[in-house]
Amino acid sequence: MLSCFTTSAPSAISIIPVITDQFNTWLEKQNTQIKTWVNTVNFIAKPESFCLIPGADGKIASVLIGIKDAQDFWSFGHLSTALPPQQYTIENATVNFQQIALAWGLGSYQFTRYKQSTKTIAQLLLPEKDAKAIENIVTSIFLVRDLINTPTEDMGPAELAQAAEKLAKEFKAEFSQITGDDLLKNNYPTIHAVGRASTRLPRLIDIHWGDANAPKITLVGKGVCFDTGGLDIKPASGMALMKKDMAGAAHVLGLARMIMAAKLPVRLRVLIPAVENVIAGNAFKPGDVITTRKGLTVEVTNTDAEGRLILCDALAEASTENPDILIDIATLTGAARVAVGTDISAMFANQAALAQQILKYAEQENDPTWQLPLYTPYRKWFDSAVADMANSSSQPYGGAITAALFLKEYVAPEIAWAHFDIMAWNVSSRPGRPEGGEAMAIRAIFRYLADRFK
Repeated sequence: MLSCFTTSAPSAISIIPVITDQFNTWLEKQNTQIKTWVNTVNFIAKPESFCLIPGADGKIASVLIGIKDAQDFWSFGHLSTALPPQQYTIENATVNFQQIALAWGLGSYQFTRYKQSTKTIAQLLLPEKDAKAIENIVTSIFLVRDLINTPTEDMGPAELAQAAEKLAKEFKAEFSQITGDDLLKNNYPTIHAVGRASTRLPRLIDIHWGDANAPKITLVGKGVCFDTGGLDIKPASGMALMKKDMAGAAHVLGLARMIMAAKLPVRLRVLIPAVENVIAGNAFKPGDVITTRKGLTVEVTNTDAEGRLILCDALAEASTENPDILIDIATLTGAARVAVGTDISAMFANQAALAQQILKYAEQENDPTWQLPLYTPYRKWFDSAVADMANSSSQPYGGAITAALFLKEYVAPEIAWAHFDIMAWNVSSRPGRPEGGEAMAIRAIFRYLADRFK
């Protein structure tokens, strides 16, 4: 059980949610003691604010929490570290309790690998029937955040593989990896090309789990553990957050954990191409032509468009098994952030039914996702005079779309495929969402998979 939750608390303190616009009406119905105290401390139930109500013995009798409306579960997200470290229960919740518990749990997250936390943790009482499912989601998101927040010095390709292997062992999954020059021997040329300049060997991480005869779900995650841009080097400001360029890999591991912990009746495969894109004498260069695993040739027109190169070999391999659903997740383009900002996951899908289902669950789970088009006329923008295609567009427009179209070339058209281009980072702290690495879209994807494959 996570420290922020409990399933037994006979004397738990009640937390009473009050919608801001209804606060005065609510207060009028309370006894004189509560009215006097609330007015004394000038509590007006602004969203995210709370008020400790004392009892006659001077101890906390209850807690008021202001919320914006009946859907405002995030206002509960800071309570696990803001309230005194006691046990609490939600009274008359107007918001979905599971979402309240999610916000409470996610708000307790602290990245303590290098700096000891001084915060205390309050516990929320969970019904036994909900505890396992809620803990699964929160624990899996903590894994994603920890992996993203860890700097490259301690989260290179080998360390990412160790994290994947640890997860595989926890759930008795099969784990394997192909490293270094063995990538060439096994026909993964683009993964090798991008990662060969680093002293930390590139690799393809591979996990299998579940009944081989069950529906096949394959997850592919971009694992660029650091991206200098290669010879088309980024400025210093562009490298500041490049430890998070392996966030796609972190996401598919977190999503895989959700699936395995819930024991979904599926055959799961996870593929993570893990590299560092750095500069050395043997770095791949602008103008190079690489023959990919699929056999298509790619002219390198920009070494900073490396994510799609490592993903294309992994997607080609994933397609050979003809999975029922293929999903890739990547911090792929700045263009996606321009299009939808930092909170929303940009999604592309080759089948309308898959897109509609994921969007439905994204809304249901408050996991913001927006579909962008696979607009095929833009495909000509990465035509090449010397190869089947270039790795970057000839035009400065629609960068997220052209990147998705590049990946689409490596997915068999009959496979239901979705591609997520994500930020994976909270640029500032908010309740339940501290500044730093963040999981995006995987709650929606998991809920879709859990309902489809019961």
